[in-house]
Amino acid sequence: MKKQTLLLMTAAISFFTACENKPADTVTKPGITEKPFGVFENENITQYTITNANGMQVSIINYGGIVTDIITPDKDKKMGDVVLGFDSLSGYLQKGNPYFGALIGRYGNRIAKGKFVLDGKTYQLPLNNNGNTLHGGVKGFDKVVWQATKLPGDSSLQLTYASKDGEQGFPGNLQSTVVYTLTADNSLQISYTATTDKATPVNLTNHCYFNLSAGKEGTILDHEVMINADKYTAVDTVLIPTGQLPDVKGTPMDFTTAKKVGKDIASVKGGYDHNWVLNRKGNDLEEVATVYDAGSGRFLEVFTTEPGLQFYTGNFLDSTLHGKNNWVYAQHAALCLETQHFPDGPNQPTFPNTILKPGETYKHVTKYKFSVK
Repeated sequence: MKKQTLLLMTAAISFFTACENKPADTVTKPGITEKPFGVFENENITQYTITNANGMQVSIINYGGIVTDIITPDKDKKMGDVVLGFDSLSGYLQKGNPYFGALIGRYGNRIAKGKFVLDGKTYQLPLNNNGNTLHGGVKGFDKVVWQATKLPGDSSLQLTYASKDGEQGFPGNLQSTVVYTLTADNSLQISYTATTDKATPVNLTNHCYFNLSAGKEGTILDHEVMINADKYTAVDTVLIPTGQLPDVKGTPMDFTTAKKVGKDIASVKGGYDHNWVLNRKGNDLEEVATVYDAGSGRFLEVFTTEPGLQFYTGNFLDSTLHGKNNWVYAQHAALCLETQHFPDGPNQPTFPNTILKPGETYKHVTKYKFSVK
């Protein structure tokens, strides 16, 4: 145990040192640069790095639309990478990669038994999570090559993907477009749109794993989280919604006032991996959650147009994955804030609608704003 603890501490310090001490003169001018990142299924994979005038950087690859890096300053103006990931494409291709930084689709989160009925027809999806379908199936949008285009203005990268009728069992040809934009106020904005030629479930999201200490702390248990939600979707033993929406008040699920992740996590079997029912005033972009790391001073605000937020605390990370700068990803090394419609939406008639029909356009905007305090 002592040896493992020492290994984790050494790896975390190595990651922190590499990320937190980048000299100012390595920051390039605002714009988008690109470099080769390997080959997948005979297609070239490219890493695109967007830099703003403040020196903040976001890197994205066209495999899985993965956000590989988010480099942003701490309270001492030292730059650090605040998302988990890998140094090379081989890391993302390895079995057991838990969707680090990826775009998720055609349906984010779980569908019970991989089955739903639509327009009188029963559809069966591949099962990849305890007898259910998770994040679009065996080969979801996180495991395909997206077509990338740098948009005018040097701050936005557009990714497009055409999912064919029947892919992973889903009906309809779905055309999806995702635009990553790094704004002047240090926000990563993700804009999603999709259209279909046949009714189909759609629930797109991004699966970044955040650790605002940039590796200085091996876990996020001391991160302070606020989620503006009075209710959450109760789940069974395999995390499928029961249909009930319990009140968070007086329970470990209450994040209406910011508190440390570790405060009540021991009271939640398996850790946090639930969908919160967001308190919304309308359909526009609204702030729904915040994260604060006192050590670095980094502060993250989450804005979205979506009705739900999956808060996940890296419960299944188990130190078997070695990430950027050889950081060993232990349990609770990061947290996810996946903006979304609710899990198992196609089978839950009381949940917000997730069925996209021909002639309609799916739209979803989420913004992750970084600052210090």
